[in-house]
Amino acid sequence: MIGLLRGTLLVKQPPDLMLDVNGVGYEVQASMTTFYDLPELHAEVTLYTHFVVREDAQLLYGFSSQTERELFRHLLKVNGVGPKMALAIVSGMNPLEFNQVIHAADIARLSRIPGVGKKTAERLVIELRDRLPKTDDSNNTSLPSTPQTPTVSNSDEAINALLALGYKPTQASQMIAAYENQNLSVEEMIRQALRASLK
Repeated sequence: MIGLLRGTLLVKQPPDLMLDVNGVGYEVQASMTTFYDLPELHAEVTLYTHFVVREDAQLLYGFSSQTERELFRHLLKVNGVGPKMALAIVSGMNPLEFNQVIHAADIARLSRIPGVGKKTAERLVIELRDRLPKTDDSNNTSLPSTPQTPTVSNSDEAINALLALGYKPTQASQMIAAYENQNLSVEEMIRQALRASLK
C-alpha cells in the first residue's frame, strides 16, 4: 500500500493533482480541504494517501493531514459509502465539523452533501457515532489561496471540480454563479460555494 507521497507538485486541477516523486508521476485525487492547503506549482508537497484497487482501476486519494485520511477511511467502512462519496464528504467539511455534525445527529446538514440522501445520512450517524471522538483537536487551519493563471476561467474550473464531487451541472453552475465576479481563486470559489451549500 502507498501511504505517503512526497514530491513536486506538477498538476493542480481540482480534484486531480499530479506529484513527481523521483521521476515518477503519481495521479492523486484530493479533497477540497487539501487543495486549500497546497503550495504553488513546482513546490514540494507531502500527502498522506489511501490506495484503492478496483477491477477496472487503481486510484490514489491524497490528504494534507492524517486526521483527514483517517476520516476518509472511517467513511469507507460505512455500508453504501464509496471513495467518491467519502471524498465529497471530506471536501464538504473538515474532520472537526464532521464529528460535531455526527454527534449532533444533524441529518439535514449531512443530506446537503452530493450523493448523501436522508437514509445514507442516518446510516452515517448510526455507524460513526461510536467510532468518532466527541472532541477533536485536529489542525483546522487553511492557508489563503493564491490565484493562478488558468487556461480556462476560474468559474469553469470550479464547476468542473464540483461535477467531479458529484454535483449536477445545473446545481454546480448555480453554486458558482454567485462568486464569478469576485476575482476569487478556483479553490476559494469552491470553498465559498461548498460552505454556502451546507448552511
